Amino acid sequence: MARSKAAPPKRRVPKFLLFLGLLAVVAIALVVVLVVMLLKPGTGWIPENPPSSPSTPRPTAQPADCPDVLTLVVPGTWESSADDDPHNPTANPRSLLLKVSAPLQKQFEQSRTDVYTVPYTAQFRNPTNLADRQMDYNDSRKQGYQRAAAKMAKLNRECPLTGFVLMGFSQGAVIVGDLAQSIAAGRGPIAASDQDLVLGVGLIADGRRESGKQHDVGPSPDGVGAEVSLSGFGSLVPGITMTGGRGGFGELGDRVYSICASGDMICDAPTVTNPIKAISQLSGALNSPVHAMYGTTRYWSAGGMSATDWLYGWAAKRIDEAPVPEHY
Repeated sequence: MARSKAAPPKRRVPKFLLFLGLLAVVAIALVVVLVVMLLKPGTGWIPENPPSSPSTPRPTAQPADCPDVLTLVVPGTWESSADDDPHNPTANPRSLLLKVSAPLQKQFEQSRTDVYTVPYTAQFRNPTNLADRQMDYNDSRKQGYQRAAAKMAKLNRECPLTGFVLMGFSQGAVIVGDLAQSIAAGRGPIAASDQDLVLGVGLIADGRRESGKQHDVGPSPDGVGAEVSLSGFGSLVPGITMTGGRGGFGELGDRVYSICASGDMICDAPTVTNPIKAISQLSGALNSPVHAMYGTTRYWSAGGMSATDWLYGWAAKRIDEAPVPEHY
């Protein structure tokens, strides 16, 4: 009788190989998660607006101390302070938009337009510089937005016939553009039914700029804003959430005008592959000659005018052509 052959002993996989295999699986999973996170645009913070005026029929007149138009100005990074005087800003005497707001104040009586410069911290902390103690961009931007929105909401409640001309530069342009987008989407500081009161929106060096989503005042580059270029990295860098493009301005699109000089990395950013390096470059771009010289014709001009000259003329026309409400 033949003997059955014994089954060969099972070969055991060394424990260290099992451990290495487990590490490989975990590593692959982490890479997949990281890639998904990097490719997901940053959502940032959802703008929190003060209660807007209820959607009710407008009166036929408003109080005598109401201006016909509120010209709301939001300066750029390092051009304002949280305690600055909104009617006589002195935080930075070289603030770019002073070249627009000051002439408007001289041209028009305050009863025609109240030129109000939003006071906010206006800083941009560079996280790659451990010695930088400035306010984070997210917090600075949020403060500027909320103060601008609060001013609009309050005036709209007290002066329901007053129109609005909005303008901003750099970080201020991001804030003003976000205000316009919120209003167009029906979640802004004024009721959706009051969108016609927004007479115009002027942006210089908008960090969320998308070519063709508004009136691009030529000469205009085909690039995008830094927040759009870096949107794939979302909130990877603490305190600096790149929120991507806005997708347009809805019914306000025909009233939004954007100026961007070719080579200005804030609004004409290149493709980014290294977010940490790009944030450092972005911080440096705020001081670049291109970004700093919109008050001259060196890097941007239209018909011999600088960007600030163009914006002044545009704003003056909006104010001059605005309706004259009845007062009591």
